[in-house]
Formats: sequence, structure tokens, C-alpha cells
Amino acid sequence: MILINLLPYREERRKRRKQAFFAGMGLAAILGALIVAIIFLLLQYLTIEQQRRNQYLRSETEKLELQIRDIANLRAEIDALKARQKAVEDLQTDRNTPVHMLNDLAKYVPEGIYLTAIKQNEKVVNLTGIAQTNERVSEFMRNVQREAEWLERPELNEIKLANLSAGGRDQKRLFEFTMQVSIKAPSAADAPGPKASGAPAPAASGNRS
Repeated sequence: MILINLLPYREERRKRRKQAFFAGMGLAAILGALIVAIIFLLLQYLTIEQQRRNQYLRSETEKLELQIRDIANLRAEIDALKARQKAVEDLQTDRNTPVHMLNDLAKYVPEGIYLTAIKQNEKVVNLTGIAQTNERVSEFMRNVQREAEWLERPELNEIKLANLSAGGRDQKRLFEFTMQVSIKAPSAADAPGPKASGAPAPAASGNRS
């Protein structure tokens, strides 16, 4: 009978299995370390890239803020220029307003009314005068309301009987009145001059102040 000793073979196979196991463990460790390194480098790259983007956004935001401030300053300058232009236009209008106002008064004061005082307070004109009849005053107010280009909203403040002597003995029954009218600014199309309508002839006026 032949006996075969298998112990050396088994030991050799066990040894090879151990070596294969440690080799696998080492390879897995190396592969894991490589994966961790790759992930670390990728995260570092993404972090640097995000920081670069953030820096770019900050710089662009600063540029936009500068542009916004420039636009705000430009708008403020435009508003200031518009305000100056309006002030100049208002001054031009105010300078011509008395001429147009007196022209309207001379044109629409009917016969039988004599203005003795004209006082302007901003956009309101106070008129004092003498009328032959109440109807003349009503006619004057209608003329201003319907026809005047630079006057509007006539309001009668007071009308009373005023007996004025003429030549010593003769007495004339006249009416003293005070009224106020508002000044308006016609549109650009109507502003160049008064209407060419057949208005009543202006009456002789008294002292206009």
C-alpha cells in the first residue's frame, strides 16, 4: 500500500490563498485611495471654479452698481434740466401774461363799464370798476367766461350803488363793483394771439394799477 503525504500541498495552497487575499486587500486599498484622491481633487477643482465664478459675479455686480449710480445721477440731471426748462417756460409765460390779460380785458369789457383798479395776486386778478347798469356787469362776466383766452371763472364779489357827481349838480346813478377772475394758460395752438372774433368794442378805462 502506497501512502501519499498531502500536507505540503495544502500548506502551499493555503499560503497562496493568503497571498491572494492580501493582494486583493492591497489592491482595494490602493483603488479606494485613488478614488478618494480623485474625489478630493474634483471637489477642490469645483471649489476653485465656484470661487472664480463668485469673484466674477462680485466684479460684475460692482460694475452694475456703478452703472446704476451713473443712471440715477443722469436721471437726476435730466430731472433738474426739465425743472429748469419748466421754470424758464413759466417765466416766459408769466412775462407775457399781463399783456394777454390786459388785451382780454380791453377786448371784452363792454361799453358802459370803466375799470378803476386792476390788482394781480399770482393767478387771481381783482377788478374794481364803475358800471352804468347791472346788466353791463353781467355782460362783462359772460364775455370773460365764454370768449376770453387768458381769463376764466369770473366771480362777482360786490356791487353797490355809487352816486358820482358830474359837473357839480348833475348826479348819475352808477354802480360800483368788485370782481375777481382767474388767469389761465391757453394751449400752444391757442397761445399766439387773441381770437379774431367780433367782440364788443373796448370801453374807455379809468386808472389801471
